[in-house]
Amino acid sequence: MQKLSNLEYLKLKKFKKLLYKLGCFFCAIPHWFLNLFKKIGRFFKKLGIKIKDEAVDIVSTFIHGDWKTKLSYLIMGFGSIARGQVLRGLLFLLFEGVFIFYMIFAGAHWLALLPSLGEVEGNIPQTNVYDPDLDVYINIPAENPSFKILLYGILTIIFIIALIFTWRVNIKQNKIAEQIIKSGKKLKSGKDDLKSALDDQFHKTMLALPMTGIILFTVLPILFMILIAFTNFDAQHDGRNNLLFKWVGFTNINQLLGWSSDGTSFSATFGEILTWTLIWAFFATFTNYFLGMFVAMMINKKGIKLKKVWRTILVLTIAIPQFISLMYVSKMFADNGVINGILLKWGWIKEKIQFWGNKHSARFTVIMINIWIGIPYLMLITTGILMNIPQDLYESAKIDGASPWQQYTKITLPYVLFVTGPYLLTSFIGNINNFNVIYLLTGGGPVNPGSMTSGAPAGYTDLLITWLFKLTTQDSNYKLASVIGIMVFIVVSVISVIVYNVIPSTKNEEDFA
Repeated sequence: MQKLSNLEYLKLKKFKKLLYKLGCFFCAIPHWFLNLFKKIGRFFKKLGIKIKDEAVDIVSTFIHGDWKTKLSYLIMGFGSIARGQVLRGLLFLLFEGVFIFYMIFAGAHWLALLPSLGEVEGNIPQTNVYDPDLDVYINIPAENPSFKILLYGILTIIFIIALIFTWRVNIKQNKIAEQIIKSGKKLKSGKDDLKSALDDQFHKTMLALPMTGIILFTVLPILFMILIAFTNFDAQHDGRNNLLFKWVGFTNINQLLGWSSDGTSFSATFGEILTWTLIWAFFATFTNYFLGMFVAMMINKKGIKLKKVWRTILVLTIAIPQFISLMYVSKMFADNGVINGILLKWGWIKEKIQFWGNKHSARFTVIMINIWIGIPYLMLITTGILMNIPQDLYESAKIDGASPWQQYTKITLPYVLFVTGPYLLTSFIGNINNFNVIYLLTGGGPVNPGSMTSGAPAGYTDLLITWLFKLTTQDSNYKLASVIGIMVFIVVSVISVIVYNVIPSTKNEEDFA
């Protein structure tokens, strides 16, 4: 697209200016992706250089180091203990001892089973044992189920990575200690290390436990979920009471993305749900954003009385838990609900409106109800921002003859967008994964007949997150749910990267400082 000069742009009419901006936006997308790939390339290049430098330093330290340092390559902490840093050396030695003990009695076993996930000849993970007291045969689950193998296998790999990192720190400590001794300075004692851990390095001490928790309860589940996408883990292969599951490569991804012209494939259902998810996220985000802003502007306008009362009334929708309000509203719009009853009584309709039974009405209704839920949040956020906009700007605009609409588009909207840009992005991402509104109102319904034959039943209002929930709780189709989780991550990541590089909040951080 041809770039216009500032003068040429100002000569354009409003509609052509909008088209020009949209054209520039879409033309810039390939450039953003190109920059992204360049950044990824530079990252891997720096990573390669870093690994090379580390390897060179390890070899150099071994060649030029003394016998204490050389022995520390095999016995972690030996050099520190030999040089009088007993506490530091014992910690290194204890970590190595725990690692060796774990690998001998457990880790090596799980790593050996990880490539096969417990697959044995006959693929029978359980045995039948006769119980003479009950006079029945009891199924004894597999001793090493696939689920357990995969979980402990990942833990073992993380433990190995932690050992490599700790071993490298141990080598660096020996190198630094040698340099300090050669310079004639005194090494830190165990008391000094303990004091440092509680003083200048206290932030690292405090972060140790949270970091361990993040690895165990955030990183580990994510890795587990990703790996499940490359297995056949489902109700028929649950890895314990039924058949063991195994690695299947990219079969599940091909199953989800492989298109079928008859519309009965997983890909057809996935494509429709993904499209609706993005439509829902767009309307749920921007209707709340602009309507919440307009409500805040109306309440904040000079001359409006009882401002606190109006704000309190709107905030009441936040005070009531969504679980209660959404379930209640769902019943109100049911076929035999209050809304249909009132409309029939007043004679406004002749037959009941299928709010939840029709594809288009159900989607429209959930968007409208979400406006009722979301406006109060945006009203509160924008109220604080509007109060901080300098009134001199509006007074100057009025003197220059600007209309209320021009004041809004040239002063209010740019200011609010600048401040709330990051929130707008997180709100859009949050609506992509907005489980509560959809599940509590419609349960994902009405049912999409086309999805029933695909083996992955879904409704017309199902989002990717609610479809994923159904696949795991109703069909135990963990493998496909895992692939969908990865796709959600990809969609969210792409949108986040593009929008984050567009919003002025990150490009011109000091404009409104």
